Amino acid sequence: MNDQNLIARCPAMSVRDVLDADGDIDAQPETYRTESYRFLGDEDLPYERYTSPAFFQREMDCMWPRVWQWACREEHIPEPGDYYVYDIGPYSLIVTRMQDGGIKAFFNSCLHRGTKLKPSGTQGRSRELSCPFHGWTWALDGSLAKLPCQWDFPHVDKEKFSLPEARVGTWGGFVFVNMDPDAMPLEEYLAPLPEHARSAAFAERYISVHVEKELPCNWKVAQEAFMEAYHLLATHPQLLISSGDINTQYDIYSDYVNRHISLVGVASPNLSEPVAQQDILDAMVLGDREAVGERLEVPPGDNARRVMAQYFKDLVRETCGLDMDGRSTSEMIDTVEYLVFPNSCFFLALSFPVFFRFRPLGMDPNRALFDLMIMPTVPRSGERPEPAEPFRLKAEESYTTAPGIDQALGHVFDQDTGNMEAQQQGFLTSRKKGATLGNYQEVRIRHLHQTLDKFLAMPPFESQ
Repeated sequence: MNDQNLIARCPAMSVRDVLDADGDIDAQPETYRTESYRFLGDEDLPYERYTSPAFFQREMDCMWPRVWQWACREEHIPEPGDYYVYDIGPYSLIVTRMQDGGIKAFFNSCLHRGTKLKPSGTQGRSRELSCPFHGWTWALDGSLAKLPCQWDFPHVDKEKFSLPEARVGTWGGFVFVNMDPDAMPLEEYLAPLPEHARSAAFAERYISVHVEKELPCNWKVAQEAFMEAYHLLATHPQLLISSGDINTQYDIYSDYVNRHISLVGVASPNLSEPVAQQDILDAMVLGDREAVGERLEVPPGDNARRVMAQYFKDLVRETCGLDMDGRSTSEMIDTVEYLVFPNSCFFLALSFPVFFRFRPLGMDPNRALFDLMIMPTVPRSGERPEPAEPFRLKAEESYTTAPGIDQALGHVFDQDTGNMEAQQQGFLTSRKKGATLGNYQEVRIRHLHQTLDKFLAMPPFESQ
């Protein structure tokens, strides 16, 4: 292996070069100005990792029960008795708010004959958890409260028939669950994300849009489509005028956290001709440009990045009452995305307040569910709106039909998800049996699989 291949980068301006040119270095978080890349090898990834039912079953047996997963937001369960059912493969958990304000997650199965206590994919409020089949009932703390015909069950010790629990942790308004009682603390698992995201104020967000889309592919195919910017040239050519792609920065932290920083407000190095700053600014506005007025004109001597950043600073001040003047240009507009293994993506920029979650859809290795949530900051009034109800899309339906998704943004997501079925089908027809990844631009994908392998090397969870 040539050493140059281990450190190869796009020869255009780097993220650090652009941040230096922004002129607000003192305002930039140190975490934006550091790199944490590691060469992780260059072997092909076998396609069977995406297609094999046996491999999929190993994920379900060995990995999913042992990882911290974002299940819901705290605003989904604000009051005692509120519950939210989180499903992953064969597992189902009822996340509920207890009378003392704490949160527990119970395995969604009656201890009598196994019936689910709450239907999958539901949320609501209940004073107790009661089986719809025979009426066995548990209190919100999981203790057995009512056993019909108790005379017929002298062998049931009510003190020992509390609902089994998963572990629960919270951060930034997100509720995480982990089925492994011996798992590391959530804070350790997430590090260094909480420190890096401190100014993003995730706890002060609310879900304004929630779109669930069914996808005809393995969950990792869907996840990986959003882990690199290499695909912009072919998949999103309309974004090249205002988006960095091949000069994106990729960082690896712990086994469970990685990041990319993709520049916004600069033209792609793939374009051969210079682009005027006003043209870049015009291309940055995905929605209706008429609605933003004269604030989005680049004055002489200025540039598109600073104008757009100032626009969002003003917008946040007007809508949320927050002073953004001390924030850097990069914090306001650049795409800074963190993956928390295995399936959750957190974006830091206030201009792109989106969050992604990817899960297998049932027990089919060829189907996935993609949760897209838009979470702006709570309005100036301080009143947190109710979280938006999920809007479900079939694989063939367009994001442009979902409430709250404008046409341009919906088109971008349609472009992303439009590749996935062809990729899943291509795995099966290919004579070459594995994916060849770039050493740098696709290192986060390799990192995902190497962490996955560490879990797959463990025994099945229930056999411990």
